[in-house]
Formats: sequence, C-alpha cells, structure tokens
Amino acid sequence: MSKSKAEHIRQLMATEGESVGENTRGFNTGRYESVARLEDYEGLKDQARAIKEDAIKRLPELIEEVEETVEENGGTVYVADDAADANRYIREVCDDANRLVKSKSMTSEEIEVNEALEESDVEVVETDLGEWVLQVAEEAPSHIVAPAIHKSREEIARLFNDHFDPEEELETAEELTAFARERLGELIAGADVGLTGANFVTADSGTIALVTSEGNARKTVTVPETQIAVAGVEKIVPTVEDLRPFVELIGRSGTGQDITSYVSLLTPPLSSPTVDFDDPETPLADDGSDRDFHLVLIDNGRLSMREDEDLRETLYCIRCSACANTCANFQSVGGHAFGGETYSGGIATGWEAGVHGLDSAAEFNDLCTGCSRCVPACPVGIDIPWINTVVRDRINSGEDVPQDVLVDGLTPDAETDGPGIQKRLFGNVETLAKVGSAFAPLSNWVANAGPASAVLERVAGVASERTFPAFQRTTLVEWMDEREAVPPLDPDRKVVLYPDLYTNYMLVERGKAAVRALEALGVEVLVPEAPGSGRAPLSQGMIDTARKQAEGVAEALDPYLEAGYDVVVVEPSDVAMFRSDYERLLPESEAERLSEASYEILEYVYGLLSNGAEADELATADGEAVAYHSHCQQRTLGLEPYSVEVMEACGYEVTTTDAECCGMAGSFGYKEQYYELSIDVGESMATELEAADADHVVASGTSCTDQIGDLRDEEPEHVIELLAPPQRTRR
Repeated sequence: MSKSKAEHIRQLMATEGESVGENTRGFNTGRYESVARLEDYEGLKDQARAIKEDAIKRLPELIEEVEETVEENGGTVYVADDAADANRYIREVCDDANRLVKSKSMTSEEIEVNEALEESDVEVVETDLGEWVLQVAEEAPSHIVAPAIHKSREEIARLFNDHFDPEEELETAEELTAFARERLGELIAGADVGLTGANFVTADSGTIALVTSEGNARKTVTVPETQIAVAGVEKIVPTVEDLRPFVELIGRSGTGQDITSYVSLLTPPLSSPTVDFDDPETPLADDGSDRDFHLVLIDNGRLSMREDEDLRETLYCIRCSACANTCANFQSVGGHAFGGETYSGGIATGWEAGVHGLDSAAEFNDLCTGCSRCVPACPVGIDIPWINTVVRDRINSGEDVPQDVLVDGLTPDAETDGPGIQKRLFGNVETLAKVGSAFAPLSNWVANAGPASAVLERVAGVASERTFPAFQRTTLVEWMDEREAVPPLDPDRKVVLYPDLYTNYMLVERGKAAVRALEALGVEVLVPEAPGSGRAPLSQGMIDTARKQAEGVAEALDPYLEAGYDVVVVEPSDVAMFRSDYERLLPESEAERLSEASYEILEYVYGLLSNGAEADELATADGEAVAYHSHCQQRTLGLEPYSVEVMEACGYEVTTTDAECCGMAGSFGYKEQYYELSIDVGESMATELEAADADHVVASGTSCTDQIGDLRDEEPEHVIELLAPPQRTRR
C-alpha cells in the first residue's frame, strides 16, 4: 500500500465513512434479525454450498448444457474468453443500436462494457438508481449490492440539482426517486438494446434469475427488442429447483430483507411482445419472434480459478455483500478503499486476484485482518479469510506486484523473495517475545522509549502511538515449573493450559488467573513448553512459517493428548487456529485430534460448572455490572455465550457489545498505515462500553484488551482474571 493509498483511506473515512458505516451496519443488523426468522438457516446454507460445489465441479458440462438449452429456445450463447472478447461480441450485437439501457451488473463492471460501447458511439444508460447516480457523478461503485452506499441523500440532491438543473430543486428522497423514475422511463422507452446481468443461470431450462430491489431490470428486459445478459460462467446452477435456497438466502444475507422486491425468472427469448411506444394500440406478435436474445458467458480467469485449490471457493460467491457489511474495516472506509478494479469487500481479494491479477488485489488485501466475522455471514460458507491469506502469501513473493504498491520500505524483498520488513517483524513476534522476556525490564524501557518508537515507525511502520505490552522476566511456563507443588486434584480432570505467546511472555498474570480458576474447580493443570500457534505469521501471509509452527504445536501437545489431557486455551485466536486453520496446515488426523481436544478457557469452565463444579469456588459477586466485549474469533466459533453464562453464574449482570470488532485485530492496529482506521473502528465499541456504565469492563482477547486500554486509558481485565479466586481453594 503506497503512502498515497494510506492518505486515500484517511480521506474516505472522513468523507464516506459515516454513510457507509450507517448503511452497512443497518444491513448487518437486518441480516441478524432476518436469518433468525428462518427455520433452518444453517441447513439452507449447507444446501446452497452443496449446489455451488457441484456446479463448479461440473462447470464445463453445465456450460455446454446451457448453450444447447438456450439455442433450442431460439437464443444465442457466446462464451467469451476474456473482457476484450466479451466486449467485441457485445459491440457486434449493438452494431445498429443508438442506446443501450442496462440494469446493475458487477460482471459488466468487470469487463468495462460501458466504456467499450461508448467508444462505438452507443449511448449507455444505467437504470438502477444507485448506478445511475454514480454514472451521473462519474464514479465507480463502492459496494456490490448498494453501489452508491457512500452517498447521502443530501449529496445526491446536490448532484442532481447541479447536473440536471430541474425547474424546482430536488430535496426529499421521494422527489429524487420520482425524478429518476420519470427520466429513466423515457430513456428506457427509447432504447434499442437492454443489458442485464444474472444472479443465476439454470442449465436445464436456460432460465435467467434476477434478484433486485427495483423494477428497472424487468423493464430493461421487456421493452427493447434486443436483450443481452452477461454472466460469469460460475453463475450457472444445474436446475430451476436449485434456485430455492439462494432465493431464501440472498436478500437476507445482503440487505437484511426476508425477500427482495423483485425475483424474476426469465426464460428467453420471452414470449411476451415488445412494446411499441409510438403505436401502443397495434397488436404485436406474442410468440417472441420479434425478440433477439444473447447470453454472454464470461470466463476471464474463472476456469483457471476453478483449477486453483485455494481460489476455487471464490466461485461459490453469490455476490450478496454480507462479507462487506459484516466487516468492521469496510464499515469505516467502504469499497473505494476496500476494493480493487471491480470488486469490494472480503471476497474481493479472490475475485481481483482471479480476474484482474495480484497487483489489483495487493492494493487492499491487507485491509482484511482475518477476524473471521465474514465466515458465518457468508450464505455459502466460503472461508474468506483463508483466500485473503493465500493471496497475501502470493503477494509476499513479489510476483506481478509493482514495488510501489506497499508502504515505502515495506515492500516484498526482491532478493529473498518474501514479505517486507513490517510483515517479517509481526510474523516473527515469537522471537521478539523470547528476546524481550530474557532482557526484561530493560527491553520494555527500550521498546517504548521515544527514539526506539521513532525508528520502528520509520523502518518497520510500527505506529509510534502504540505502547507494547510489557515483557515479563519470568514466563508462565517458568512460573509453573518453579512454584510449590499442588496437592493432588481430581484425577479425572486434567488439562494442558496452552502457553500462547502473549500469556506466556507478557500477560503472565492472566495465565496465573487461568491456572487458579481451573485448580479451584478441581482440575489438575500443566503448562508445558510449546511454540506459538502460527497465528502471527499466518496473519502476515507467511503460510510456510505458520505451518512449521503448527507442526511444532502438534508435536509438543501430542504426548498429553495421548495421555487423555484436554487442551485449554486462553487466547481465542489460538483456539481458532486449533479448530479451523490447522485443517489447512496439518494432516487431517492431527488437525482433527487437536481440534476435538481443545477448549477456550471459559468454554471449559462452563463445562465444569455444568458437570458439578461449584461457581462459589470462583470470585463471585452480588449483581455487579459487567460490560463485556467478545473477541471476533470467539464469536465466530460460537463461544461468546459461555463467558456470559459463567459470569452470570458467578452473580454478575452482563451487558455485551454489538460491535463486530475492536479494531485492533492483532498486529493490524500496530501498523502505522492503519492506526487511524483501527482507532476509528474501535470507537463504536468504546462508546458502547462507556454507555454501559458498568462496575467492570472485561474482554476475552489480547487485541481487545490492548485496544480498549488505548481508547479508554484503562486496561480492562480478561474474563478469567475477573473470575479467578485470589488463590487456589484448598480441598
């Protein structure tokens, strides 16, 4: 990311952030409410994913089936190799046309068909209201569903008044909509060609499914004599019956609507007659003989993506925008920053890398923090963080990525063919932690001294505004080795407390609290030597390094798994590594074994209380109020309720935040180029915590406690620190 790009982010936060944030959070809230009303939301998601998996697996034969079906119906199918090929064909179809009207289509944005047609003197008119606003403003979409989401009503009113100079100034939403309806209606009536996209194309009947919030797409299809539909080849599904789960999911996922305003199933060529606006009384043939239909299926890198094991899932995408709406960073900057040449949001990295190349993806890839909140939001269960990580790993190689794409001095190292200084620093934080601990407290003074901070910011892009957590001279592992022997506890309850990097080298008191809490509940606790989980290098796109660390963790914990120990983890991001990411990094049997034996600390405590342990053994309260922010990956794994249940069992009244992310996201908030964005994201969480006016503010992740501490000038406790007794209860 160049320095000018960082300035661009700052500018967008100031000019577009408020509108984008308000709208995306509204969509996201609507999604939560709408999917809650579905009887079997997860089942529908499983169905949708299975259909897409099958369709992409059989894609070549489905393309052939669509060709045969549409041509039997009297239409024409053209499979375009790339954007230039598609535009050449579309220009030929429009050879005698003066005006083409089109409904919203991201695929048409991808191939830049508007520009291609205008070069051939064909007037192109966007009929979707948001797209038309942007066409008038000469801007690109900032969101794949709501393209003008970054503009307020007042901005649109000023734009229309300045551009069209109406007799009476437009002001209200009703006035703007009425003006657009009348103006666009006239333009559609005089069009020679209509162009739409397609949400889905069914192979068995050639049916085009359009899911829209406006009626413009239907007019675009039915009024002109010539219709063109453009769609990526991945939009094909086998049958009309396969549309059901997608129709149920797409509106709910994108805008929080139970169903969008218009679901149109069109099997062209249409049998309805075209409309003659000059002579509407004259009957026309009703057999569709006066219609001309062309389906342009576009490859443009998709078939190569199909063969790419890591990018293939991108093709399952149904363009609902849930990944953008749920992303805290997107909520602050929108798609003009969190996007490439065409696509925006979390899934955009896969699309941009696949259809435009790594250089486009590199412009915004680091805005994905891997928080994973998009994963449960995706209606087809795409592992979007993994796609972003893989692309980041490829960008790190420097291949096809201009050297000025990243911050000066932080570019991929051409000689070593790897990540730049900043990513190397944060990806190898385990080494820093070991050195810092060995030389504490001197290392703490040096790390946070003014001169050192200035050097780190200049050389490695570490934000000087941040204070590093203090390294501890005695690690958690060493403390456990040196402390007095503990009397025997319940032999059936024995755990390995995994010493994650922060708990072992910096937040040792948090680890001690976890040990005290578990022992108070009768559990035998061991804290063995073990390497970092690999989360740090994985977040920087250093997959090989992460894999080596994962292998080290598996080797270190294997003897304890063999002996029947459970693995308890304090840091939620490491639980996520064990349960999710290790599926990609370890052999299946090893990953499954560790996943099944691993528990987040409050999840484990909840299990103990549910099986006879007494909450009175912990630090209890009598109605004290707690404001609680749950870690992103803890929520994704469905673990947040355990913390709440345990605190309530101990007598606390708990209020939780709604903010999707604290904004810190591991190393993200420490990076100079993202510091202001990180703070902006965290402000909504901080506001909620202040409004709670609680006796205690607690969180469940290191990133969260760091960010809350910076925003509130007071470091919160981890949940386990709140609940741990002062010392182990002797039995």
